[in-house]
Amino acid sequence: MKADLPLLDDSSSVCCAPVLAPSLTEEEAVRLAAMFKALGDPTRVRLLSLIAAAEGSEACICDLTEPVGLSQPTVSHHMKKLGDAGLVEREQRGRWAFYRVVPGALDHLAEALTPR
Repeated sequence: MKADLPLLDDSSSVCCAPVLAPSLTEEEAVRLAAMFKALGDPTRVRLLSLIAAAEGSEACICDLTEPVGLSQPTVSHHMKKLGDAGLVEREQRGRWAFYRVVPGALDHLAEALTPR
């Protein structure tokens, strides 16, 4: 048996809640998108996690290859992508490159995903 649903008077109701939080500027959205794009690769997520968890929140490239099971050139490629996205900083010490998480970068990503 078919039942008719009552019609609602929609003249006084709002269909959606208004957007109250300020939107990102185009520049902020581009910057955040580059960061999230860099983190779209599981190896890069692991590398960033390893660096963030390391003593002093920095790690030598020589200490990053074994945990991810990749060669040094491949890890360097991933680290360049993370650096280009503004997630890590690189410092050359002799023949080794050391990486550290850019201060505030992870907080910036978290804030972008946190409802306001």
